[in-house]
Amino acid sequence: MTVIMVLATFAIFLLIDYVRSQKQVVKQLAVQPVIREVPSHVVPVMVSGFQVPENVRYHSGHTWALSESRELVRVGIDDFASKLVGKIEGIALPQRGRWVRQGQKIWTIFRDGKSLDMVSPIEGTVSDVNEAVVKDPSLALKDPFGEGWIVTVQAPDSKVNFRNLLGGALARMWTEDSALRLRKRMPVAMAAALAQDGGVAVDDITAHLPNEDWAALTKEFFLS
Repeated sequence: MTVIMVLATFAIFLLIDYVRSQKQVVKQLAVQPVIREVPSHVVPVMVSGFQVPENVRYHSGHTWALSESRELVRVGIDDFASKLVGKIEGIALPQRGRWVRQGQKIWTIFRDGKSLDMVSPIEGTVSDVNEAVVKDPSLALKDPFGEGWIVTVQAPDSKVNFRNLLGGALARMWTEDSALRLRKRMPVAMAAALAQDGGVAVDDITAHLPNEDWAALTKEFFLS
């Protein structure tokens, strides 16, 4: 009888320990944060005829930044820039390993014997360049937020840098203002090219501005 009571007591203690361990597991699962993968795709939104993806952040020099991971940031030119540039004969990209600062020159675009510098939206070390864009610069114009990305940057202070960029409603208002400034410089007959009715702005907008110098106009908008 004593042996049976000892075994029964031992079994009860095992049962209590099991129940407690299961409660602890449930508790841990309850407080464990849900990890969601950061989407690398863009969500298109049209503003005054230009794409302004919601999950992308913008520098006022018309370059964009998209967080790929905690410190890795993908960078390119925005849709407004792609349509204002209109045609690219060549593009000079920074070398891998080069340190770039937010708001300073990061690549150079060439057209008709003229050059245009564009500024970096982020600070850090260039970790990769898009070789496809080097071979076919027009890719940056055809698909600026997708296959036409230009570089990736290892940005240890990306959180701080992103606070200086535009997003959401501010990005939409800024795009509308850029479109309005550009529209004022266009002949009345061509103003519809910016598609105020929600359509898509025409490619190579500067081709419709015969009295404007391409290099001077793009440098004005791109802050370079």
